[in-house]
Amino acid sequence: ANITIEAVSRGDIRRNLPSAACFVVPNVDSLAEYRRARGTQATDWTRITRREKIAIFVPNDASPQETRDCLHEELAQALGPLNDLYRLSDSVFNDDNVHAVLTGFDTLILRAYYAPELRAGMSRQEVAQRLPAILSRLNPAGDRIAPRFAGPTPRAWIDAIQTALGPGAHASARRAAAIDAVRIAQTIGWTDHRRAFSHFALGRLAQSSDPDFAREQFVIADRFYATMPGTGLHRAYVAAQLASHAIARGDGEEALEMLTPQVAVAERFENAALVATLKMLQAEALEIENRVAEARSVRLDSLGWARYGYGADWAVQAKLREVGALNPLRGPNG
Repeated sequence: ANITIEAVSRGDIRRNLPSAACFVVPNVDSLAEYRRARGTQATDWTRITRREKIAIFVPNDASPQETRDCLHEELAQALGPLNDLYRLSDSVFNDDNVHAVLTGFDTLILRAYYAPELRAGMSRQEVAQRLPAILSRLNPAGDRIAPRFAGPTPRAWIDAIQTALGPGAHASARRAAAIDAVRIAQTIGWTDHRRAFSHFALGRLAQSSDPDFAREQFVIADRFYATMPGTGLHRAYVAAQLASHAIARGDGEEALEMLTPQVAVAERFENAALVATLKMLQAEALEIENRVAEARSVRLDSLGWARYGYGADWAVQAKLREVGALNPLRGPNG
C-alpha cells in the first residue's frame, strides 16, 4: 500500500473526528479528499479487501511525543490489525492510552500478520489453524508461558468508559458513567486490567470533588494491576496519582517511596510526559523533606522530558504550576 502522512491542525482533526488525536483512512491521500469521500464505501474499513492507498492524519500543533505516539499507532494500523481492544493490556491497540509506542506484543502481531503462511482471502478457521505454528516460530519463548484468556468486553462497559473519559459529557454524567463502568466490571467478575482501569478512571474523575474517594479508587486500581504481569506502566500512572495525594498531605517520604522506582519504568516505555510528571512530583516531595538542592536538580532534569512530552513552553510551565500547587509548603500563591 502507498501510505501518505499529512500533518494538519488538531482543530482539523477534531472537526472530522471529535474524539480522535489522529486517524487513518483508506483510499484517500489528503484531508480534502477524505472530506469528499467521508461516509462512502471507499473509506469504510469493513469493506476493504485490499489496501492500496492509505492516509494518516497527525497533528502539526501537538507535542513531539503526541505526534510520535500517533505515528506508532496509526502506521501499525495502516499496516496491520485495525481494531482497538480493551482486553489487550500490553498493546497500543487499546483505547486506554496507557502504551505510547509499539510493544513487543504489537510487533509480534505485525510480524505474524505478514507471515508467508498467511494470505488474503483465508477464512478465520484457516488462519486460526496456522497461527500456533507461526507464533511458535516467531516467538518460541512464548511456548513456555501459560495462556491467559481474556473474555470479550461488553459494549455497555466500552460506552461507559468512553463517556467517562471522552469529550462532550457534563462532569456529573462522566462520573456517573465511570461508576457504571465499575459496576459492570464488578458484575462480570473481572479481576484483570479492565477492572483496574475502571477504578482508575473513576478516581481521576473524583479528584476535585472527593479526593479521599479518588485515592481509594487508585488504591483499588493498583491492587488489581499488581495481580497481572505486564502492567508496570499502568502502575506507574497509578503511582503518580497516589504520590500526588501524599504530597498534598505533606508526606514527602511516602511520595518518594512510590515515585522513585516508577521513573525507570516510564523511561523504559519511552513515555517522556510521564517521566516529566514523575520527576516534577519527586521535586515537590524532596522539597517537603527539606532536600532543596536535590529538588532543584530533579526539577531541572524534568524540563527536557517535559519539552518532548508536553511541547510548548507554556504547556511545560502549566504542568509545573499544577504539580507545584500540590505542595502545602508553597501556600496559596505558590
